[in-house]
Amino acid sequence: MSTSADSAFEYAQRAVEHSAKTGYKSGQALSVKTLGNIRYVQGNYIEAIQYWQESLNLYDTIGDKTGVSTILSNIGVVYYNQGDKIKALDYYLRSLKVAEENKLKLREAIALNNLGTVYHDNPETHDKALDYFIKALPMLEELGDRDAFGTTATNLGEIYTARNDEKTALLYFEKALKAFEDSISMSYTLNKMGNLYFQKKNPEKAIQYHLQAYNMTLKLDAKLEMAESLIGLADAYREQGFLKTAISTYLQAEAFARETNSFAQLEKLYNGLAITYKQEEDFPNALKYQNLYSSVKDSLYNSASDQKLSRLIFNFEIEKKENEIDLLTKDKALKELEIARQKFAKNASLIGLLLIIAIAVILYRNYRMKAKTNAILDKKNEEIERLLLNILPAEVANELKTEGMATPKYFEQASVLFTDFKSFTKMADVLSPQELVAELNECFMAFDDIMSAHKLEKIKTIGDSYMCAGGIPTPDPDHVKNIVNAAFDIIRYMDKWNKKRAEKQQAPWELRIGIHVGPVVAGVVGKTKYAYDIWGSTVNIASRMESNGEPGQVNVSENVYDMIKGEYPCTYRGKITAKNIGEIDMYFVHQPDYQNKFALSLEALPL
Repeated sequence: MSTSADSAFEYAQRAVEHSAKTGYKSGQALSVKTLGNIRYVQGNYIEAIQYWQESLNLYDTIGDKTGVSTILSNIGVVYYNQGDKIKALDYYLRSLKVAEENKLKLREAIALNNLGTVYHDNPETHDKALDYFIKALPMLEELGDRDAFGTTATNLGEIYTARNDEKTALLYFEKALKAFEDSISMSYTLNKMGNLYFQKKNPEKAIQYHLQAYNMTLKLDAKLEMAESLIGLADAYREQGFLKTAISTYLQAEAFARETNSFAQLEKLYNGLAITYKQEEDFPNALKYQNLYSSVKDSLYNSASDQKLSRLIFNFEIEKKENEIDLLTKDKALKELEIARQKFAKNASLIGLLLIIAIAVILYRNYRMKAKTNAILDKKNEEIERLLLNILPAEVANELKTEGMATPKYFEQASVLFTDFKSFTKMADVLSPQELVAELNECFMAFDDIMSAHKLEKIKTIGDSYMCAGGIPTPDPDHVKNIVNAAFDIIRYMDKWNKKRAEKQQAPWELRIGIHVGPVVAGVVGKTKYAYDIWGSTVNIASRMESNGEPGQVNVSENVYDMIKGEYPCTYRGKITAKNIGEIDMYFVHQPDYQNKFALSLEALPL
């Protein structure tokens, strides 16, 4: 994600240099604007404004009024996000002025939408916001600007959410989603829909929409939008009573909000943390975050701000009237230009007709080619479905085929197992690439059989590390016992594997295993290559259990120990510290003296 943005930035820099060398001012202005856009997405607002100001000067030099209006609007957005609504309003009004003077309908509509945004933060000024949004919406629909239309529709939906008019709010949200389609901008609307369902005391549905939004923003490393999604998730977790998960999610959002200097997001999450810690009866932390919440809370509509807003609006209206008088004197020249434009339009129509004929011929040829291609693709459908079941759990694959998407799910309890070979890098240096991959593949294939026997879900392999989980996607009351037994079977398999290696005078492969149990979020990620994955602190702690273990041993957390101590002999090992969790006790779990069907099945595994 970050790498993609850095690559895009490098290409844009090359475009700036090339445009400057060739004297292509319009291309240079566009490329510099793109540099600002990338920095904005990355949350580097200072550099974003610097690039946009440079682009603004270039657009002004070549007389590109559309570019001027666009950049003014972009700079206004940055000031708005930083909480300086007075300065944001100033840039929005300047953008609107340029758009109206030059009859730039799209830029005019976007400026109206931005002005509405300034007023829609405060319920007392929602009427003003509605005036701007309702003026902008039909203009954007007529112009066919789907992205801007979706933004305005989402803003209207948010206002009606505040007014408890759920029906009207959902109507505008659905219009926005239809306009955005698969755009990253969908995350904005999805978060607002999550807020609506949270307000309606439906946290499960709120989590669904906020998770969809978070996964989209994660792909572009859009930190401000990621913070918004995480705050919505944390609010919903708190409403469900999952207080520790809520606190962890708020703290994750805080990192992004601080990185982007978003005081609005910090205000929301500090308030959420204060409420959650109070419910946890952790009153020192509740007081700490209540004080932080108070320190960042501020209002646009204090008396000094109102005076500045009124003065800016008054000056804008005066300038607008003066410009209308100036336009009357230019009417004659405009009429002459209109006659010349009509002549040009006739000539352009003839050229357009010839182009349409050429395009029709190309489209017909493409149609015949697509018909042949579709016949080939139909034969591949069965193979694709089979491959999908190899990649995803059956339950998730069926949902993906029937619904077109797989909804992320929260599991209050799941067990996670990690394995890793000690000193794998040294082994890699000794073996050829072909030998290394062949032997590693043989081990992992045996692990796959063990997971299948114990009703566990393989998640993925990362280099020489193997990861699986129990209790997902179908809950299983015996998942902890199953995953511990699977760990013992892996150790027994590796013992037999290493005996074979010793007979050949080869060095043993030493394996560590770590297990933790706790809450996770599971879902499908990716667009062109699907992958079923899990997230949460549970995954990180399981990995820590593995890395702090020893070869040939099963190292488990205190959570796992509490659930199995009556059935398996265990040895206490001490504590480790986990970020945002604190100290965690570790235990070695030892194999009991028994034979079961899973242990016996190991005889069938290849060696």
